[in-house]
Amino acid sequence: MDTDITFEPGRLDRSSTFYVAGHRGLVGSAIWRNLANEGFTNLVGRTSAELDLKKRDDVFDFFAATKPRYVVLAAAKVGGILANSNYPVDFLSDNVRIQVNVLDAAREHGVERLLFLGSSCIYPKFAEQPIREESLMTGHLERTNDAYAVAKIAGIMHVQAVRRQFGLPWISAMPTNLYGPGDNFSTEGSHVLPALIRRYDDAVSNGSATVTNWGTGSPRREFLHVDDMAAACLHLLENYDGADQVNVGTGTDVSIKELASIVAEAVGYDGKMSWDTTKPDGTPQKLLDVTRLSDAGWTAKISLSDGIKSTVEWYRANVDQIRS
Repeated sequence: MDTDITFEPGRLDRSSTFYVAGHRGLVGSAIWRNLANEGFTNLVGRTSAELDLKKRDDVFDFFAATKPRYVVLAAAKVGGILANSNYPVDFLSDNVRIQVNVLDAAREHGVERLLFLGSSCIYPKFAEQPIREESLMTGHLERTNDAYAVAKIAGIMHVQAVRRQFGLPWISAMPTNLYGPGDNFSTEGSHVLPALIRRYDDAVSNGSATVTNWGTGSPRREFLHVDDMAAACLHLLENYDGADQVNVGTGTDVSIKELASIVAEAVGYDGKMSWDTTKPDGTPQKLLDVTRLSDAGWTAKISLSDGIKSTVEWYRANVDQIRS
């Protein structure tokens, strides 16, 4: 039976316990930084070594002990096209277990406000551009990451079910492609932007005359700096309440060729670039309609060129410590 929701969004209590699941990852670490900067004094996080979110009993014990009032679920198994293509079972099974355990424990222990983070890959491969939230489950998914997408769709449905059955004011946000400090720059598991940064920076260091990139370079993608994403999350928690997921992005996109040129300029590479067209392109275009986000009063502030420059600086300063 549906339960009426009377919650009114407003300023969160800065002294209440706030659990950031996945606080060491790209998104979670940015959310943690933003919350700390915004005055939250009781942030809680656990590394995967301290708490394996795939272990249900351990997750319930953690919630019973910490009793968080607010939760952002940013923990997930993530990867690029190659990783998603090669390990679909891992991406489906691990993410579903993480989500079910955290969401069930949060409900059991009375979490007041929760934000579930998904991914723009939940939308159909050939969804009308820009992609509106209503496009969810209206067509076939991109095969290279369909298992991950299905897991994230399950998370959205879980949040909606909790709202209907228990009346809790939980929400979901679907970010576009994210980048920034703390990203995965590994050769096999990274997404396109960190992969390009590493490739072009290596080319500068090695004096390479040519850099070869995957695909044709024609697909268009939207990119959002992770610090902007973190700011959007808090804004939504304090200003939005609705069953439908909210797209989080910039509302603009670039081709992968254009992106490669921006990265090359940021790292100071002036050689040639070529394209290995035997490698997959993935979805032709993925641009989010951010009208709902704009109506909630938030827009991105960090430009792509500035964000890439700062990410390159971070990468070079941390190259010996980052995931490689």
